[in-house]
Order: sequence, then structure tokens, then C-alpha cells
Amino acid sequence: MSTALATVSLTGLSPRARAADSQPQPLALPDSIPAPRDVPFGGTIRLSVDATDLARHIMTVHETVPVPAALAATGGDLPLFYPMWLPGDHSPTGSLDQFGGLVVKAGGATIDWVRDSVTVSAFHMHVPKGVHALDVSFQLLSPVSPEEGRVVMTPGIVNVQWNQVALYPAGYFTRQIPVEASLRLPRGWQYGTALRAQSAAGDVVTFKPVPFNTLVDSPLFAGRYFRRIDLAPGAAVPVTLNLVADKPGELEATEAQIGVHRALVTQANLLYGSHHYDHYDFLLALTEELGRIGLEHHQSSENSGPRGYFTDWDKTFAARDLLAHEYTHSWNGKYRRPADLWAPNFNTPQRGSGLWVYEGQTQYWGYVLAARSGLMTVPQVTEALAEVAAMYDTRRGRTWRPLLDTTNDPVIARRAPLSWRSWQRSEDYYSEGQLVWLDADTLIRQLSGGRHSLDDVARHFFGTNDGSFVTSTYEFDDVVKALNDIQPYDWATFLHQRLDRTSEHAPLDGLTRGGYRLVYTEKPNEYVTSVASMRHVTDFSFSLGIMLGKGGTLANVEWGSPAWQAGMTRDAKLVAVNGEAYDPDVLRDAVVEAKDAHAAPIALLLQEGDRYVTVSVPYHGGLRYPHLERIEGKPDMLADILAARH
Repeated sequence: MSTALATVSLTGLSPRARAADSQPQPLALPDSIPAPRDVPFGGTIRLSVDATDLARHIMTVHETVPVPAALAATGGDLPLFYPMWLPGDHSPTGSLDQFGGLVVKAGGATIDWVRDSVTVSAFHMHVPKGVHALDVSFQLLSPVSPEEGRVVMTPGIVNVQWNQVALYPAGYFTRQIPVEASLRLPRGWQYGTALRAQSAAGDVVTFKPVPFNTLVDSPLFAGRYFRRIDLAPGAAVPVTLNLVADKPGELEATEAQIGVHRALVTQANLLYGSHHYDHYDFLLALTEELGRIGLEHHQSSENSGPRGYFTDWDKTFAARDLLAHEYTHSWNGKYRRPADLWAPNFNTPQRGSGLWVYEGQTQYWGYVLAARSGLMTVPQVTEALAEVAAMYDTRRGRTWRPLLDTTNDPVIARRAPLSWRSWQRSEDYYSEGQLVWLDADTLIRQLSGGRHSLDDVARHFFGTNDGSFVTSTYEFDDVVKALNDIQPYDWATFLHQRLDRTSEHAPLDGLTRGGYRLVYTEKPNEYVTSVASMRHVTDFSFSLGIMLGKGGTLANVEWGSPAWQAGMTRDAKLVAVNGEAYDPDVLRDAVVEAKDAHAAPIALLLQEGDRYVTVSVPYHGGLRYPHLERIEGKPDMLADILAARH
């Protein structure tokens, strides 16, 4: 169309059409934060944290941040980040909502700052010309109760996660930013961390300078009641168990209990044939007050266990695969890491497509190493595997959502409570991933006539570069190649079938090939009983399809279960069973009595807010708990998988 014709056409438009041409258009987003570069920052940040305000749960922070020479010569903008994308969380879970009181000074004079309008975790500092360092102060206003988030300060324990108490300059890989951190603790407290002290004065410890990414990867547990245990006596590479507890009696570990923790180190070294740390520190809090955690780091791990971890040893075994799981992450997750989960700083988005290896295979080795070390007995691990198999075999969400899609859940849900987890699926790459790797392990053993196993793959894939803790990234084809290097097979198809497709049932071929079948009986599953005791719940997941917390609150209702069919929903409160006030034994008796096919439905009185409703559950299946049963005539591969190595 010619310019003249275009002019005539536009002027001939109706007022309504001309108005449409003036509709709003998007405002361009500002590009005000420099991309990270792999160059030295040019100075060392001095970070000081005071963690003594236990009553108010406040940590006070002061940082001295050098100003790059070029910026000091001219003045201008220095953006500082608050870390958001945290390794191990696989999502932007930084505690920015707990950040407060930011004051920035240069040469004693307060200077202005402004939060970035797009990346709200970035703060722009207006640096005057000739200023060579900024003095930055703020507070971590940590949760006072679990309703506000994970509690990190209690009267007896402090968990310092450095990402919560530090800002760092944008524009650099974090490995290029040196930091010297110091920490003030309550008088007389002791601590454990992968950081190493360079000096101490009174209640203040100053740590040796490390790159910012190493600092964030080296959290600290400190406590009034503390114990340090050597798990590798005489070894050239030390491994330490650092214990804190609510009560001093919780630290009373027997020599036998210490022995199985030492065996974990031995069995992991036999499995991988390498180490990727120059020292390793387990941090374990035995507490009902500090928030629960299980988080991996390259040279340490943050873990919490129940009170009674040692003193009620026979009842708390379901918590003891945690240390094995997080320790395995030093090899799988920290050293070898999916390429899309590695980022140059803590504010670059990550993707979790490889979490079925990162977490799924780690979950597998966590159970295996727990058995091989004696942290859990072989029968206890077998019961745990039965519970996993039953849970994922009956999880209805698998009919619409493939396993691989659940690797997006850290970003989608960020571990918030879900109304219908069994339908939504959540982070199933952990334990269903575990079943996939059991499937692979038994298949390798079968195809190779017992000459090879997943142990060989683990040593081949995770055991390279002994002594190095420089991260080595990989992609899907690298995993396939590692499997084929040990046992040729169409592993790409094997994995795609289990990861990318929906299915009615869980991948249980590993159990069958390993010599077992999943069955249900009225005998309680010991692992389910241990978990229920520690979490203070009563579990009817495989019968009525419900789990109840204290006071009869429905903690979970399985999608498609008898309870679901009757219209029951989580968070309702079970008040009465067949006209009798609820307690767990009353409900168990009702389930048993209703086993007769001619019995009346179970009548449950529920309180839903201010309303009361009675539902009838026509369930006649009796109590059902999962177990693994030996298949006659099949080799017991599972026994060999779980047996200690020598």
C-alpha cells in the first residue's frame, strides 16, 4: 500500500477503530543488572554475623563490601544480590521476606539504595566517586514459630545458613568473590561447620577466607549442648559427626551406634572408590524445636533427627537413611551435577530435568548404604522399600502426570502443603526414581550374569577425579553412556519409558527381578510404624486411604481411596467412629469389624470448620500394610544389593 493510500485509509477509520490503535503497549523491562562474568571481583568481602539474640530470633549482619576500582574512580551503581536460587532446594527459596533494616554507608555517611523493580532480590547502591568500600548493615528476622517458616534459632540451637545473612555483588561468578566471615555465638556454645577457623576471640570466631559459593555451601550448627565424634579415626581425610540437641541426654550415643555411623563412611568409600572433599562434617540436630532439614553440601550436610535418635534407637530407625542420603550427595549432586542445575551465581534460574538422577539415585543409595552400614537393618530397609513400592503403585496422579514432569515441582510448589498430593504427585522423582534405579540395578545384574551392578556404574560415573571437589556437569546422554559402558543395553529407551510416559503402576520390575513381590497383610509394616511414631500420625493409607495427625485431623486423603469416594478431605477433624469418640484404636477396631462383607459401612463424624458432617465409608478390606514377599525359585538379588561390602 502506498503512503498516500495508507493515509487516506487511516483517516477514514471510525472513532472506535482509531481508539483501538491507541491501546496500551507493554513497557520494556529495565536491563539494569550486569550478567555474571567469570572474572575476579578484586577484593575480599568482610562479613560479620551476631547470632546471640535468641529471644527475638534475630541475626544482625554487617558487611564491608569493596568497590571495584573502576567504579570507585567514577562513582555509579553497584547492585548487590540477596541469594535466592539455593543449591539443594532447586528453586528460588531465599528468605527475602525475612530481610530487614538495610542501611548502607560510605566513609561514615549514609548513602541511598533502591530495590530493583524487576529483580526484587537486587539492591542498587549509589556509590559516590572516590568511595572504595561500602559498609552494609541489615538483620535476618528469622521465624519465631513454624507458621512463619523454618525456625533456625531456638534457646539451645542456632543454624546459620550464610545465604540468609549475606549480600553479594552482581556481575561476577560467585566462585570469584572472596569472603572472610566471622560469627558471634552465645557464650560457651560450640559449633560444627565445613568452614575452618583462622582465629577466635571470646565468643567470636573468624573463618578462613573462601569463595562466596563455598561460604553458602558451608552452613553451621551451634548449640548449648554439643558433641563432636570422629567417624574416620586415623584417616588422612577426616569425617566428623557434629551433634547438637535440645537436651544433653540426647547426645548419649553408644559405641555400637557410633560404629554404624563410621561404617557409613567406609561403605560409601567402598562404593564410590573416591572422595570429593578434603574434610567432611555431618551436622545433626536432635530436636523438636529447630526446623526440620535434610540438605546436602559438598563438604557437609545439614540434618535433623528426632529426639530419641540414639536413646530410642529401635523406634527411630526410619530417620537413619537421611545421613546416608545427604552424604551420597557429595558425589551425586555436588560433584556430579545435571548441567541445568549448575549456575554461576545464586540469582540465576535453574532447571531440574536431571533430578531423577540427582535425587532419585541418591535416594536409592541412601537406603542401600543405610543397610550396608547397619544404620538400618536389612529387614528394616526391606519394609521401607515395600512402603515406597505400595505408595507409588497406588498413586493415582501417575495416570496423568509423567515422572519427569515432577522435576518441575520445586519451582511450582516449593514444598508447600498440597490438597491432593497423591493426584498432583509433587516431587515423586525422589522415591519413584529410587524404584527406577532398583530396576536398572537388577537388570544390569541379570544381563551381566551377576558380573556387574549399579555399584560399577556409580564408581564409573561419580568416582572420577578422586580428591577433586570441582563440580562436573552432565546431561541425559552422559547417563546413558555410563550405563552402556558397564552393561550394553538400550538404556535410553529404558529410561524414557519410565520417565516420560504415564502408567497405571509403579516400576516394580526391580523388585520382581530381585526376587520379591509386593503384598498386603494385616501385620503392621515396621517402617510405616516408625515414621508414624516420629511424625505423630496414624496411618491408614493402604486401607481407608487416610492419615491422621494429633487430635484426629486428616493430614492426608488418598485420591480415589474409600475415604475419597466418601467425600473426605484433608484438614477435616475426625470426631467419632460409629458413634464412639475417635482415637486410633477405635478406628482400627472399626476397620477390622467391617471386614465382613455384610457389615455396615463405617460411620465417621467429621468437623469441617464450624460444620459437622457424617460420612459412610463402605470399606470391607480390613487393615492393609505393605510388605515384600520372597518369590520362590528366584535369586535374592535384593539381599546381595543390601549386603555390606568388604
